[in-house]
Amino acid sequence: MKISLLRSAIALTVACGTAGLWSCKDYLQVDPVAFNTTEATFSSVTGASGAVTGVYDQLSGDNTYGKTVALYYPYDTDEFIGQSGASQAGRRAIGRYAETSTDAEVENGWNALYQGVERANICIKYIPQMPQYASGADSATLHHLHGEVLALRAQFMHELIRNWGDVPAPREPSIVGKDFPNEDRNATYDKLLEDLRQASKLVLWRSAGAPERERFTRGGVMALRARLALARGGYYPKGDHENERAADYRTSLQLAHDICQELMQSTHSGEHSLNPSYSDVFLSINHLQADATHELMLEVAHGTGTSAASSDSKLGYYNGPRLNSTTYGTSSGAITVTPPYFYAFDSTDQRRDLTITAYTRATATGGASDSKIGVALDKATDGKFRRDWHSPPVPGGGNYLGYNWPLIRFADVVLMFAETENELNGPTTAAVNALLSVRRRGFGPNAANAARNLDLSTATTFRTALQNERLVEFGGEGIRKYDLLRWGLLSTKIAEARDNINKMANGQPVPTFYGPRLLPAGAYYKTVNGEVQWANSFYRPTPATAPAGTTRVNWTQSTSLAALGASGPGATGLAAEYVPHLGKELLPIPQKTIDSTPGLHQNMGY
Repeated sequence: MKISLLRSAIALTVACGTAGLWSCKDYLQVDPVAFNTTEATFSSVTGASGAVTGVYDQLSGDNTYGKTVALYYPYDTDEFIGQSGASQAGRRAIGRYAETSTDAEVENGWNALYQGVERANICIKYIPQMPQYASGADSATLHHLHGEVLALRAQFMHELIRNWGDVPAPREPSIVGKDFPNEDRNATYDKLLEDLRQASKLVLWRSAGAPERERFTRGGVMALRARLALARGGYYPKGDHENERAADYRTSLQLAHDICQELMQSTHSGEHSLNPSYSDVFLSINHLQADATHELMLEVAHGTGTSAASSDSKLGYYNGPRLNSTTYGTSSGAITVTPPYFYAFDSTDQRRDLTITAYTRATATGGASDSKIGVALDKATDGKFRRDWHSPPVPGGGNYLGYNWPLIRFADVVLMFAETENELNGPTTAAVNALLSVRRRGFGPNAANAARNLDLSTATTFRTALQNERLVEFGGEGIRKYDLLRWGLLSTKIAEARDNINKMANGQPVPTFYGPRLLPAGAYYKTVNGEVQWANSFYRPTPATAPAGTTRVNWTQSTSLAALGASGPGATGLAAEYVPHLGKELLPIPQKTIDSTPGLHQNMGY
């Protein structure tokens, strides 16, 4: 939803008027800036504001956080699986770790992100040169705009680094004939962290009048800086090694720790806080309404316009529960749960049934009920973006629903603090309290259950609990894959998930939050007031007798469950063609870019 000044009619008019600035084609084949247009654009605050709007616009649409970057690149993991089926060009190849350097979806994301970098670089160069920047009534506004584009460039570059590794990091508008070699990721992060330090001094706090949610405030800039510092201090794939780490990683962890600690201090408590209701965080997105506690520190603004593919998102259509409903419309339900993920949750953790939707909706022949229908575990989908939550309902088959993509939540700040506090100082009271503050929220009236089965007594056991907490807190938000990469655990967790899927398919005990359990082959439900009510435990074998008035689904007895655990060329299972240490942790640099850019080297494995 586009609710801020970013989407005002004036800003859009100015953005259209600066179209000459955004003439980029494929990255590294960018047309030179039209300097006459640039001079006119950056002659007024209105023009500069429109140019910055153009940078934000590059976050939205099919090629970035409306689809490709948010819904294709983060999968497959031990959390969710991208669109099922054998590897093909596009999203299935990415999910099965079988993508190639000529894959259009790989190229689309790469180009769009670098076009964002190019737009940001133009603004970063010319805004500080404006006479009004140094003094006068417009100085503070221009400083704020300058800080925003520094942060936007950091966001684009962070996305490029975590998906492609050592990539070019241009810091000036493109120059024809200039070579763009690979640059060391840590050196790039160091520059970006310094940019964000500067930006945090230029951008206003939310409470000081900065437009919130869809634009950077000081809190959002600081949270992004902490996220980049944590990535800088983590493991990363390099060549045939999954577990490279900078020798000075503790310095990066300390920086992330200190930023998060400052954001959590009482002096800033009115800026951002945890929403007491976990579901309200996502209902605010699905219902297109405000987030009263400002937990959503930064969202990518989406909304229908003249070109939905470049301005809107497929959130709730491509993902979310599968629908074929007269009332609620149709959706693909293309992102399905990695079945063991369901059992990472405590049974009383309310986040499970918000994050995972084990239902579909279909209008029966003749236009009968649009009620929910239970589905097998391997058909369950992600649930934080749902077409049937849209207010008002959107019938039909339209792909675009105007849902924003959450880039940073305050819960991430709290858990980043807990993680770094433990890594630097052990499981202190501050670390424990931070982790539990997020976890208790997920249990609602059952908050007393939040600490059960948790061992927070040592740095090692706390680390395990923290990693599991991030798994259940941020499910479906495009975070898990990159957490696993920075922890050096991607290959381990994919192998564990495959093994546990095979145990499910073979009727063997499977690890759950409560320890190994023999799971039900079938589950029974009935629909009450349009809602699915399950009639048997998910943690015990199938009842000998079906509960009265219920319908059975083959919960773990699905014929397709076994295929999810299969791997190898042509297999359809979870991350089917992923093999550790062969370079597939990173995406390939598009072949067109390699061919046209002297000095740029392809990632290993492609």
